[in-house]
Amino acid sequence: MTDSSTRKSPEVSREDLVRWLNDYLKIDAYPDPSMNGLQIEGTGRIARVAASVDTSVKTLQHAADSGADILLVHHGLFWGDPLAVTGPHRTRLQTALAADLNLYAAHIPLDAHPEIGNNAMIANALSLENRVPFGDWAGHKIGLAGELPLEQTLQDFADRVQKLTGEICLVHGGGQPTVKRLGIVSGGGAGAVAEAAAMGLDTLLTGEPEHKHFYDSFENGVNVVFAGHYETEVFGVRALAAKIEEEFGLPWQFLHHPTGL
Repeated sequence: MTDSSTRKSPEVSREDLVRWLNDYLKIDAYPDPSMNGLQIEGTGRIARVAASVDTSVKTLQHAADSGADILLVHHGLFWGDPLAVTGPHRTRLQTALAADLNLYAAHIPLDAHPEIGNNAMIANALSLENRVPFGDWAGHKIGLAGELPLEQTLQDFADRVQKLTGEICLVHGGGQPTVKRLGIVSGGGAGAVAEAAAMGLDTLLTGEPEHKHFYDSFENGVNVVFAGHYETEVFGVRALAAKIEEEFGLPWQFLHHPTGL
């Protein structure tokens, strides 16, 4: 009989976990300004996982304080432009390096993933049926469209989304007063209204509004429910961390740092 007090906790090498993540998420399948993959190299052995939407000094320090060996994020540190290691960027890097903390980012691949992606998880939560690809990103469909099991009023639908995300929704009622055929693009999907109209959808669910797209809802006859960029993108990192636990047995923690946007 093995003494539980001496039983070793599960762990995996950084190389094995990163290799699995890269393959599972297909990080090279999408054009993306984010540097998807391992952004900061830390300890070579991973026993605890943290997940968060954004990378900031707060989230990095929270991950370090929690005892995590790797932090999974949707929004990483690098977006296509070189950054001098000064000011807040230096502090972020210094925080991770001082804790020997790995940082792994997955942006568009985590929106689009068919199993644990932001849009797939929202669709699951809303019981979306007859799903088809939706939401163009540089020639790739990263969102989903489909039908709700039951038609409901726009207000009831917005209330349902609010309970799901915890964010008070902004509603542009440009279409009919009921919701049945829905498109979902997490985060910054405000520009998908015309595509929704072309597909005959009555409502678009997304995260953050953009002023340049304000009139699109009303002129295309499509309702838009804005549920928050942050709040529509908590789903993927949580599901990814849970998938890692399923595959490797590693415990994980979600670090909640809402932006209100």
